[in-house]
Amino acid sequence: MSREFEQAAPAFGAKGALFGLDIGEKTIGVAVCDPSRMVATPVGTIRRKKFTADAEKLAALAAERNIAGIVIGLPLNMDGSEGPSAQRARAFARNLPRILDLPVAFWDERLSTAAMERDLIAIDTSRAKRAEKIDEMAATFILQGAIDRLRSLTSGASGSSQAQE
Repeated sequence: MSREFEQAAPAFGAKGALFGLDIGEKTIGVAVCDPSRMVATPVGTIRRKKFTADAEKLAALAAERNIAGIVIGLPLNMDGSEGPSAQRARAFARNLPRILDLPVAFWDERLSTAAMERDLIAIDTSRAKRAEKIDEMAATFILQGAIDRLRSLTSGASGSSQAQE
């Protein structure tokens, strides 16, 4: 999975804001990072309707924020296999270029929702507020992991080129 991300990552370029998406059956959690890719922040949640309407909302947000690429959480099973949720995320990504032509990479999102749920409980967030925020927080968790990895890939690449000089 990490290898799949690393192969897709160069299409994002060196700078530019990225979206992080947590694709669910009923909602899409959306997060964005700054153009220097240091910090991911939640944007909101899109209530799913039909693919075209969902993708058009994302396209409008992407245009507003000058998005360079999209990281989609891939909900793998704990054994690394792909179930129906992962297939749904892949199908969404496959159809996305019809409406929003940006590079896409998948990020292993195992336990992202559980991690965010724990964090929200730790700060004493009500159950209703957690339900409202969990998808965008999971998208933020996904995107932060991805941009942290992108930075390590970039610093590793520049470190190895400096070593050769």
